[in-house]
Amino acid sequence: MDLSTPVTRAPIDPGFLNRLRERFGSACHTGDAMLRQHGASEAHFATVLPDAVVFAQSTEDVVDLVNLCVEAGVPIVPFGAGTSIEGNAVPVHGGVSVNLGEMDAILAVNAEDFDCTVQAGCRREKLNEHLRDTGLFFPIDPGANATIGGMASTRASGTNAVRYGTMREAVLSLKVVTPEGKVITTARRARKSAAGYDLTRLYVGSEGTLGIITEVTIRLHPIPDTISAAVCGFDSLQGAVATVVQSIQVGVPLARVEILDDMQIRAVNAWSKLGLPEVTTLFFEFHGSAAGVAEQVEMVKMLAAENGGGDFAWSNLPEERARLWKARHEAYYAAIALRPGAVGWTTDVCVPISRLPECITATKEDLAQSSVPATILGHVGDGNFHVIFAMDPASAEEHAEVEAINARLVRRALDMDGTCTGEHGIGLGKQDWLVEELGDAVDTMRVLKRALDPRDLFNPGKIFAL
Repeated sequence: MDLSTPVTRAPIDPGFLNRLRERFGSACHTGDAMLRQHGASEAHFATVLPDAVVFAQSTEDVVDLVNLCVEAGVPIVPFGAGTSIEGNAVPVHGGVSVNLGEMDAILAVNAEDFDCTVQAGCRREKLNEHLRDTGLFFPIDPGANATIGGMASTRASGTNAVRYGTMREAVLSLKVVTPEGKVITTARRARKSAAGYDLTRLYVGSEGTLGIITEVTIRLHPIPDTISAAVCGFDSLQGAVATVVQSIQVGVPLARVEILDDMQIRAVNAWSKLGLPEVTTLFFEFHGSAAGVAEQVEMVKMLAAENGGGDFAWSNLPEERARLWKARHEAYYAAIALRPGAVGWTTDVCVPISRLPECITATKEDLAQSSVPATILGHVGDGNFHVIFAMDPASAEEHAEVEAINARLVRRALDMDGTCTGEHGIGLGKQDWLVEELGDAVDTMRVLKRALDPRDLFNPGKIFAL
C-alpha cells in the first residue's frame, strides 16, 4: 500500500461519536494532538488520523468498544506504545484507535512455575523491575520499551533471541477480544498441550487483525548467576560475522551478540557518547555460572582473534552493561540523527545462519554505492539484521533509491530461503513480499481473516489486502 500521501475516506457518523462519548466519557478523545499521536508512525509512513481515540481500562471496555464499532461498521485499531516501525498501528481506514497503554497491571507472578500474567499495556521494563526480587526476568527486549501486548501482536524479538527465543516461544496464553465481542483464552498455563488448534500461535504475530489482545501469560527465566558483557572491534564486516557463525557452530551458548557496522558505531558514539573505535563491532553478553562464562569467553576471544578481532573491552558492572545496551537499543534514533531532518526507513531480514556472511556482505556493498546514509545492525546470532536509512522525507529520488535497495535486500534474503521480516512484522511495508515469500499460504491467511473478521474491521489494510 502506498502511504506517501494519506488515505482519503468518508467522514465518520457523528451519532457514533456521541455513543462513544456516552460510554467512555473522558477516555474518548477527538482532539487533533491526540489523533496525530495515534496516526503517526516511527518510520517513513505518512500520518493517517483516526476519527477517535479511546483509552481502555479493562477487557470489558474493549468488549464494549468492539461491539459499538462492529455495530456501526467502524474500523478499530489496537495501539500499544506506538513503537512499531512497519506502520503496524497506522489507522489507514480511520475509525477508532484503542489505546491499551493504561491496561498495564501485573496480574499474577507464578515464580515456582516461571511464568506471569500481565495486561496488554504493561511495558517490558516495568515488568522486569517488578520481577527483580523474584530472581526471574523476562528476556525479550526489542529496542523500544514496548508493551507486552504489542510485542505479542508483532511477534517481537530482540537482542536476547539467540538464547531465549522470540515472543513466539515466550507466550503461553492470551486473552483476546474477538470481532464477535467474545472474550477467549487461547490456552492454560501448562507448558505443553495437545488440545485442539494452537490459537495462541495464531494470534501471536497477527498485528491486531484477528482480535485484540488484552492479557498475556508469558514464560520467565532465572536471572543468571554471572553476566558479562564485552565489545570487540573487527578489521572487516566479514570477520565479525564469521566470528558469530563459528561461535554458534561450536556450541557457545551466547546470550546476546549484536553487530553494528562502522556507520552505526559512529552514530551511537555521537548519540550515546560511547567513544568506541569507528569500526564494525560486536556487542556480546554471556550468561551462566562463573566457570561457564569464563569458558564461553575464552572460546569467543580465540575465534575473534582468528577473524581480525581486536581486544575485548569489558562491561561487567550492572550500570556499565545497562549503558552499553541502552546505546544499542537507541541505535535507530542514533542512525537517524546522523542527518538532521531525516526520517527513518528501516528494514530487516533473517536468513539461515550459514548464509548470513554472504547476505550481510552483499548488503554492505549495496549501501556503499548509495547516496542515502545508512547503517547495518542486528541480532546476528539468529541470522537477523537491520538496515536503517536516514532519508530526506521530501526527496522522491531518495525514496525510490531506498525502495530499490530494500527490494534487493529482501530478494537476496528470500533467495537464501530466508524471510522478508525477522521481527518487525508485515504491517504496511512488506505486504507484497509476504506473498512472494509464502505464496498460496497467504490465501489460507485470508480465509482465516474472513472467517474471524468478515467485515474487515480489525486493523484493516495490514498484512495483506482482502
